[in-house]
Amino acid sequence: MELKKKILELMEHDARLSAKNIAIMLDEEEVKIQNIITGMEQDKTIIGYNTIINWENIGNDGVSAMIDVKVTPERELGFNKIAERIYRFPEVRCVYLMSGTYDLSVVVDGRNMKDIARFVSHKLSTLENVQSTVTHFVLKRYKQDHFIFDEDETDKRLAVTL
Repeated sequence: MELKKKILELMEHDARLSAKNIAIMLDEEEVKIQNIITGMEQDKTIIGYNTIINWENIGNDGVSAMIDVKVTPERELGFNKIAERIYRFPEVRCVYLMSGTYDLSVVVDGRNMKDIARFVSHKLSTLENVQSTVTHFVLKRYKQDHFIFDEDETDKRLAVTL
């Protein structure tokens, strides 16, 4: 189990690492590492592979929003049924069950603010179990999944003079 965790930690920071490179880094056999990775893909420990993209660099002015949703859970199904209905919408990137005032946190992408507003008013708020929503628009991404956007490369150390 410890080897699986080490492999996952390496892959989480760089999904492009090959089984060969991981094997070298962990001083293990490549075949063993490949078999472990394949097994984790099959048992859904590894669900998929992502690329973190700074869309602003290619002029994409899309909008992201985080929507807090208060819902009435269904008898014997809890929050799962309503969460499933929400995560099936193509605009939805993430759905989380939360503690606190709101039950679900939903991350949504759109071309502009009107797309997000249309999603909330026509799709999300019309669902039977949705009581209320609060929408927060993302103004700027500083860091996502361990990666820093627009990091200043200049040296921030103070100069030492004698």
